[in-house]
Amino acid sequence: MNDLTTTAALAIFAATYVIVALGKIPVYRIDRAGAALLGGSLMVGAGVLSLEEAYRAIDFDTITLLLGMMIVVANLRVSGFFRLVNDWIARHVRHPLGLLVAVVLTAGLLSAFLVNDAICLVMTPLVLEVVDRLKRNAVPYLLAIAMASNIGSVATITGNPQNMIIGSLSGIPYAAFVAALAPIAAFGLLVTTLLIALVYRREFLGGEPLPLSFRPPRYHGPLLLKTGLVVLVMMTLFFLGQPVAKVAIVGGAFLLLTRRVRPDKVYREIDWPLLIMFVGLFIVVAGLEKTVVGPNLPTLAGHLHLDNGAWLGAITAVLSNLVSNVPAVLVLKPFVANLPDPQRAWLTVAMAATFAGNFTLVGSVANLIVAQRAKARGVELDFRSYFVIGAPLTLVTLAAGLLWLGRM
Repeated sequence: MNDLTTTAALAIFAATYVIVALGKIPVYRIDRAGAALLGGSLMVGAGVLSLEEAYRAIDFDTITLLLGMMIVVANLRVSGFFRLVNDWIARHVRHPLGLLVAVVLTAGLLSAFLVNDAICLVMTPLVLEVVDRLKRNAVPYLLAIAMASNIGSVATITGNPQNMIIGSLSGIPYAAFVAALAPIAAFGLLVTTLLIALVYRREFLGGEPLPLSFRPPRYHGPLLLKTGLVVLVMMTLFFLGQPVAKVAIVGGAFLLLTRRVRPDKVYREIDWPLLIMFVGLFIVVAGLEKTVVGPNLPTLAGHLHLDNGAWLGAITAVLSNLVSNVPAVLVLKPFVANLPDPQRAWLTVAMAATFAGNFTLVGSVANLIVAQRAKARGVELDFRSYFVIGAPLTLVTLAAGLLWLGRM
């Protein structure tokens, strides 16, 4: 590989990751998905990768798993499942602190299995509706959605996009992944509740009961039953060790076989730009790996000391806040695969990349979804309000996660 090709690969990689990190560039309207696709195309156009190498660089297991889970979540949303959950909370919770606990647990548990970004997209307007009817301060509940969804998603391979990539690259069984990281997620949800209640103690420590709030929700009974059964079967197969990508896409495709719901209603719920971004980033990172990382891997790995779990976690957390968690995981891929204990290293990366998303408001896509959905309804979730809780939460959960994984 000549110097010109190596320089081109470095320039394409750097430009792509800057746009992915910032979300945009001046003058041009290109977004993260467009930047990743352009970067991947330039890797081929500049001769860094052949078209065949670019195809091989794409992890189709990850793309398939993400698409399948998006279809499942779309069917749950169309069926009215999330409205029913929201209604149950509104009818049974009688105290603000109980409402906070309910929001944290709901966001955390659903995000563990159904992709945290989608859960934030669905839950934010529903929780705002309940909070508005109860005349409560919306900010702590919005914080609960964002932070709990990030933390809950660490528990499983299907919880967030970066875990899907790690599950595909590492080959860690679904049940083993859950056994290793679910306890950390449970601890993180507890800490989230305590910190929010402490910072907003005037909201939660009062003794006034919440007024009864009940509006019969609309839902599609047959579709809800069918989707619920499919989800239960999928979860069972995940834990039995069946390939998660195969289970997810078969389950999602089966849900498209219906007489009652038009397919376009489901297709509109799918985050197509995210899938495009993944494809582009796989190719961009492969170009960097071929020209820069591969030939210098032993030297680079020795300088970074990634065999030290604490150092690996710290680097992952910092990198995730600089360029977002999915790009960070892809950059670390060639290093982690060659460590003495790659399974523990991958678990560390999954934990640190996800928990790091809670550090600032722009630390994860889930946070931005909550902020944007809230702003559309006239509620402002600002950087400072998030950072006051997000920074200590990130440090505490990262430290706990590193201690837990270090003792395995």
